[in-house]
Amino acid sequence: MISIIITAFKEPRTIGKAVEAVEFGTKGIGHETIVIAPDKETLNVAKKAGAKIIKDSGRGKSAALNLAVSKARGEILILTDGDVYVSENAVNELVEKMKDERTGAVTGKPVSVNSKKDKFGFWAYLLTRTADKRRKRALREGKKFFCSGYLFAIRKKFFPKLQEDLLSEDGYISHKVYEQGFKIGYADKAEVYVKYPDNFRDWINQKKRSAGGYNQIRKLLGVEMRSFRKESSGAFDVLEEVKGIKELFWLFDLFLSRVYLWLLIYRDINVKKKNHKEIWKRIESTK
Repeated sequence: MISIIITAFKEPRTIGKAVEAVEFGTKGIGHETIVIAPDKETLNVAKKAGAKIIKDSGRGKSAALNLAVSKARGEILILTDGDVYVSENAVNELVEKMKDERTGAVTGKPVSVNSKKDKFGFWAYLLTRTADKRRKRALREGKKFFCSGYLFAIRKKFFPKLQEDLLSEDGYISHKVYEQGFKIGYADKAEVYVKYPDNFRDWINQKKRSAGGYNQIRKLLGVEMRSFRKESSGAFDVLEEVKGIKELFWLFDLFLSRVYLWLLIYRDINVKKKNHKEIWKRIESTK
């Protein structure tokens, strides 16, 4: 049996589609779909869509995951979010990869639904395409890579107790899988469709959460899974996706924005020593 856990927070407009997408792809598979959220509006829609619901305390995603996993009955967990939706074959693809007993977790493939015709849509396309190429290369070369929090599967026995102030649960969980001596697989046909930020403020706030989370993991575990240096080393992967002068200018703007982002992360975590609640911001334009 598998347990599909969807974490959500004030997402009544999107949770129905999220539940329907996973249910459509689980025909013939013994499963339960759990939606955990702190607000009644989201939970009411999820219940109508056929999911089991759990009301959490509103202390953040880590606390919600800890609670949901403790109540899940499946030996394999599939984790996703309430503001995204998966492809019809996604669950099957993840479960198939998990048949390898040496595999502790399997990540899905985020796909941007933003239009490439504007700068922020182009950035989203560029970064998701680059992440796909890097995971495939790492898989071929036997190198480590981390799961995407938008969609991944994990054996329940490997799911760690999460600190509630974690900014990047996916990176922390990924490291813990490797720490147990197991590998992470990549199901590139298990797509998860994501709406990315469409303005600079939301873009910065979202990336501060994700990229800053890996800086936090480095301090907690002594492992550098992501950094400005590592990002810069893959410049060719990004360049080969650029078509035309306009996209080249957008790429240069992205580079400057990433520099600014990492400076903000250093300031917030190392100088101002901001906590989880101060860094975590709700990204309205992704809903």
